Order: sequence, then structure tokens, then C-alpha cells
Amino acid sequence: MERMPDDGRRYELADGRLDVSPAPGSLHTIAEYRLVHHLGMVAPSDFLVVGPVGIDFNAEKTHHRIPDGAVFHGKDFEKPRFTKPPLLAIEVLSPESVLRDTNTKRQEYAAFGIESYWMVNPAEENPAVYELRLEGGAYREAAQVFGTDLFSTDAPFPVSLVPYWLIGMDGDWREHIGGPGGEPRQD
Repeated sequence: MERMPDDGRRYELADGRLDVSPAPGSLHTIAEYRLVHHLGMVAPSDFLVVGPVGIDFNAEKTHHRIPDGAVFHGKDFEKPRFTKPPLLAIEVLSPESVLRDTNTKRQEYAAFGIESYWMVNPAEENPAVYELRLEGGAYREAAQVFGTDLFSTDAPFPVSLVPYWLIGMDGDWREHIGGPGGEPRQD
């Protein structure tokens, strides 16, 4: 993994097999950035919110994933890569990744013990957030929120957001992403 080129692609390992994804498109990148930024602004100080981050799922380093975003307890910070399950893993869906994110990673993240998994669909016509929670070793759907409806959860900490504002370009997303009464813009 250390010898892979820094060429914009994402290189992941699944049981020693290399998974290569193209560089994300513009809507994917905007949704990823806005979501991680928003979570970082509202997270309590003992949480660590990160954008794309390498996580080794086993000691042999034959299983390595890079979620688009993750939330850890601050005390769980590790270098050079994380080896403990985050409290939340986030994948922003792309046409190239939808099958892997909704099936393969869903199973892998559950087996690794990631308590919450969000899948974000940055579709222009109806952006969505799907929240999954780990129960008995498998994920159950906790919420599906679309467009301008308000998504609220308490895992891994209380947060609200409006899926539309993950990609919306007709206003200041920072003022609207948290919904009515949401966190104010921080400059």
C-alpha cells in the first residue's frame, strides 16, 4: 500500500485483493467535504472527525479501507493508520462505487464492528442520507432522509443536517446544512 502512486485514485485492500476507485467526481467531493466540515463543527471536543482516512482491518494489513469520512473517539487516534473501528463510517455513493458501498463495505464494516454507517447519495434530483446502525453483528436501517427533509441522529453524537445542502448551490450551505435552528456558520 505504501508504494501505491499518489494519483488521485483510492487504493484499498480486501483480503489481499486490490480495489482501485477513480478520483471522485465534483458532486461526490462537495458532499464529502460539506458533511465532514459540518460534523467537525458540531462534534463535541472529545471526538475526532476526519475526511478520507486509511483504516487497517487486520494486523496482517491485508484488509484496508478508506471511508469518505469517519468519526472516532479522540483518544483512539493512531499513526500511521487507524486500526480500531470508528464510531461512524461514511461513504458517498458514486456510480462506480454504489455496489461496493451498499453491499461489500456494508458487510465488511459490520464485521469490523463499526457502530454506525452512513451512505450519502449526492444525486442532484434528490440527495439522500441513509443511516445504518449495528445490531447483533448486522446493520439495520435507522433512517432514510431525502432532499430538504431534516436528518437527525444521536450517533455518534447529536447532529442534524439537510441532505439537499450537501450539494445545493443556491445559497450559503453553511447557514442551512444543519436545518432550522441548526449550528450557525463558522468563519
